[in-house]
Amino acid sequence: MTEAHTYGAIEAILMVVDEPVAPADIAVAVDVPEGEVLSALETLRDEYANADRPRGFELREIDGRWRMYSSRLYADVVGTFVVDGQSARLSQAALETLAVVAYRQPVTRGQVSQVRGVNVDSVMKTLSARGLVTEVGEVAGAVQYGTSTEFLERMGLQSLSDLPALAPYLPELADVDGEGH
Repeated sequence: MTEAHTYGAIEAILMVVDEPVAPADIAVAVDVPEGEVLSALETLRDEYANADRPRGFELREIDGRWRMYSSRLYADVVGTFVVDGQSARLSQAALETLAVVAYRQPVTRGQVSQVRGVNVDSVMKTLSARGLVTEVGEVAGAVQYGTSTEFLERMGLQSLSDLPALAPYLPELADVDGEGH
């Protein structure tokens, strides 16, 4: 397979994926070594980011996986096009709950409720239905939640370590954890 064909094959795959894809998975599909795929992805990302001719899309790495996204330069236009007339915004309660999950994960619903001081069952169901939080385990019979890859994508983060420093202002789980104690 020529380099041009490899690049084209990688682009074609990136155009059809619904979620970010690992270089190893692309390597299997295009039958080239993973290192070559990673190098090609980085080259394509840099080409698309060329400031001489801004494009309407960009290639981003999220938590070691890659996907095409609309360019941040045109977020307002895309937002107007996609969201116009739809109520896609999260409520203040949902945003606060999502913040607790993001900064203190893995957490149970009970732990989130204790931090927020209100019952969060319906809010957690909403966040789960929107794909922003997901079940990540279980402790003492209670389901633990964490943020999803969708959360990272929507927030424009590569990993949770990119979250702004806020955790020092939240109480420690041990201070609010009434479950199992």
